Amino acid sequence: MPKALRFFGWPLLVGVLAALLIIQRYPEWVGLPRQDVHLQQAPSYGLLQQGPVSYAEAVGNAAPAVANLYTTKVVSKPASPLANDPQYQHFYGDNLPKQRRMESSLGSAVIMSPEGYLLTNNHVVSGADQIVVALKDGRETLAKVIGSDPETDLAVLKIDLPDLPAITLGHSNKIQIGDVALAIGNPFGVGQTVTMGIISATGRNQLGLNTYEDFIQTDAAINPGNSGGALVDALGNLIGINTAIFSKSGGSQGIGFAIPSKLALEVMNAIIKHGRVIRGWLGIEVQPLTPELAESFGLEGRPGIVVAAIYRNSPAERANLQPGDIILSIDGQPASDGRKSMNLVAQAKPGEEVSIAIVRNGQALELRTEIGLRPPVSSNENK
Repeated sequence: MPKALRFFGWPLLVGVLAALLIIQRYPEWVGLPRQDVHLQQAPSYGLLQQGPVSYAEAVGNAAPAVANLYTTKVVSKPASPLANDPQYQHFYGDNLPKQRRMESSLGSAVIMSPEGYLLTNNHVVSGADQIVVALKDGRETLAKVIGSDPETDLAVLKIDLPDLPAITLGHSNKIQIGDVALAIGNPFGVGQTVTMGIISATGRNQLGLNTYEDFIQTDAAINPGNSGGALVDALGNLIGINTAIFSKSGGSQGIGFAIPSKLALEVMNAIIKHGRVIRGWLGIEVQPLTPELAESFGLEGRPGIVVAAIYRNSPAERANLQPGDIILSIDGQPASDGRKSMNLVAQAKPGEEVSIAIVRNGQALELRTEIGLRPPVSSNENK
C-alpha cells in the first residue's frame, strides 16, 4: 500500500495543483464567476500633452481689452449726527441741513468691439454721475451708459477712442469643470491684475444675486474691483464677466461667479439694438410643488409648479390662471422647476401664443394665452 501511494501520490498532487491553478485562472470552466478587477492605467504623457508652463500669451491677448473703471456720484447726507433725533427732526421739519459730497468706486470692464462698446456689471455703474475708463495702454476717457439690465446685472458702455483692442470671444457653453480660467480686473484699485484657477462649476443659480442666473463658478481669485472684468480661458478668449464672490471676509475665498459670455453677448446686443432686453412674461409668481403638496393634490410623481400670485393686467390673468393652480407644462415643456420654466418664458418672443396645462381642483385644464412683454423691474410691484 505505501508503495502504491508513493507511486500514485505525486501525480495526484500535481493534478490537484494544476486543477486549482486552472480554476483560479478560468473559473467559468467549472461554473464559477470570474473575480477579475479591471484597473484603468493612465497613459504615459509626453511633452506635447502637458499643460503650458506660462499663460503669458493668453494674458497678452486678453489684458489690453480689459479696462479699469473709476466711477463717481454726488450723494446728499445729513450734515449733523443728530439727524435721527426726533426733537432735531421736529425742529427742522423737512428742511434738515444736508451736505453734498462725492463718492467714488472701482470696477472693471471688457472692451467687446473696436467701435468702443464695453461690458461691465450694472452694480458697478448704477447711479454714477461720471465714469472714467482707463485702458492698459495708459489712455483715459469718459464713458456713457448705453443701457443696463439689472436682472442679469449687466451694463453696456460706449467710449470714443481710435484703435481699441477688442477681446476675442470664447465658447462659454463648451467649457468644462476643471478647465483653466484666468480672471483679469482691477482689484482694490491696485491696477490690472491676473489670477488663475479652474472652472469649479457651471450653471449655478438660485444664489439670490440676480433674477436670471446661470453663473460660471471659479476659484480664480476675484476681489472687490474685479467686478465687470474678464474671465478668460487658457488661450485668452472671453468666457465670462466676473460678477460676484461668496465671502464672509469680503475677500476672495475661492468661490467666485461670472456671467457666461454667451448670455452677456445676448444682453449686450439687445441693449444696443433696443435700448433694453426684450423678454417674454406671463405675470405669475410660482413656488415648487413639494411632495406634501403633490400628495394633497393627488399628483405624486408628476412634475409641476404652484401658482402663488398673479400680476394684474398680465397674460396670466387674461388666460384665467388662478393662485393655487398647478402648472404641469408650458407649451409642451414639463414645468418641473419654476426658475427654468420662467427662464423659458423669458426667452419667448412677446406675442407668441402658448398653451399652459394645469390642474385645478383635481381637474385637468388647458389654457392658452399670448406671451407679454416683461415690464421694467420697478413696475413689477403691483399684483
